[in-house]
Amino acid sequence: MKVVRTIGELETAPATGLVPTMGALHAGHVALLRAARQENSRVVMSLFVNPAQFDEQSDLAAYPRDEARDLEIAEAEGVDVVFAPAADELYPPGFATWVDPGETGAEGAARPGHFRGVATVCLKLFDLVRPERAYFGQKDAQQLTVIRRLVRDLNVPVEIRAVPTVRDPDGLALSSRNGRLTREERQQALGLPRALAAAVGDPDPVAAARGSLNGLEPEYVEVLDLGDAKVLAAAIRVGSTRLIDNVLLEGELT
Repeated sequence: MKVVRTIGELETAPATGLVPTMGALHAGHVALLRAARQENSRVVMSLFVNPAQFDEQSDLAAYPRDEARDLEIAEAEGVDVVFAPAADELYPPGFATWVDPGETGAEGAARPGHFRGVATVCLKLFDLVRPERAYFGQKDAQQLTVIRRLVRDLNVPVEIRAVPTVRDPDGLALSSRNGRLTREERQQALGLPRALAAAVGDPDPVAAARGSLNGLEPEYVEVLDLGDAKVLAAAIRVGSTRLIDNVLLEGELT
């Protein structure tokens, strides 16, 4: 496995799959890497904590970082190249060109500027790596919507592949933020996946999910159209930790 830190070191090649990550890898990321490994002869993983997508500086500062562990996981999963640039490699002095993704739903309203940062860094990665396919998790459903629209609207020649959410045995969707939860807060957080699951099949899934949250106050509950599928998505805060999740309502994620 090759680790590159500069744009000049990157090489493009046919049949490449790209897995964009911010590190703090867990089983959800491993599922993305394995999907990419199965479908491509070459796998590139980015390892970059993107400052442009954090609307709160305290959240950026608290984001977990363990590059040595992330590289071990990437190598074990057969990644060919890890692109791990410094922030000024992607955002050099004077950087002033951003991608405005337009409509970003309730998640975008809750995190002003977040999807501008996501869309900009993803477009840069697509341009630098030139992958045939790029892999994103279902858990970040609004992000998936934004990236698919970006690719469509700007005619980017990459196929966006969605990988189902990976969960812990208790049902909580895997997230780097889960480590911030106390034992008591984790028990409270389980109300989110349970409420979403209970709403599947209800004629009004938004109302059904809201009614099943058992005292948890959601930032939002909404239905998202992902093209071939619809999901019921929600965000909550448990203590100081913000969590998002969604469940498939109809269709199939590809």
